[in-house]
Amino acid sequence: MYKNSIQNQFSKYATEYGKNNIIQQLVSKAIVRDIKDRKPKKILELGCGSGQIFKFVDWKFDKYKAIDASEKMCELHPKATKLEICCFDFDDDDFFNSIKNEHYDMVLSSSALQWSKNLDKIVKNLKLISDEINVVLFTSNTFKSIQKITKRKSPILNIEEIKKSFLNHYNCDFEVFNYNLEFKDKKEMFHYIKNSGVSEKSILSYKEAKKLYKNYNLNYLEFEVIFVKTFSKL
Repeated sequence: MYKNSIQNQFSKYATEYGKNNIIQQLVSKAIVRDIKDRKPKKILELGCGSGQIFKFVDWKFDKYKAIDASEKMCELHPKATKLEICCFDFDDDDFFNSIKNEHYDMVLSSSALQWSKNLDKIVKNLKLISDEINVVLFTSNTFKSIQKITKRKSPILNIEEIKKSFLNHYNCDFEVFNYNLEFKDKKEMFHYIKNSGVSEKSILSYKEAKKLYKNYNLNYLEFEVIFVKTFSKL
């Protein structure tokens, strides 16, 4: 139910997303910078959005398969030779069936897998097609001050859940980073939340959202991300 509402939010604000996903673009660029020396030839990307990772890939590849659940995001994604864009929910069996006979040098994902209903299942299936995953996920500490005011638990995974899912199937390196994104006023801040795709306000009643707007006294939003790099278990 909540996953469907997320997909609808991303589709609704697809054309505005590129203007409002500053943190997502930052971490996407960091992922590509980390793998640039290796230049993997066969790449699978999960939650490709409108191309925030792909636009930084400047080397030749043999195959690039980009997956996203939002048709509008897929439509906005850049097109290229040897690039295949597919509209799949990465939690669904249809997606797993589409890749079961494939092999990739690397799996990439930026700011998407934290919405998974079963991250362990995804990682288990990815283990069958690639030894290496290089991804970044937002953690439940994102918007933590908003959560304190609304007394709502974050709908996304926490660090412990994320680490466990990957360590069940791979050896891993983890790095956690915190970012504060400043705004000139509350109106600009809440506009950012709304148009960046998934809004904390969207799951609140009008009364709750009004209270949040009144009581949120910081001039920034908090983000926490975890970078995950996997290695095949011996």
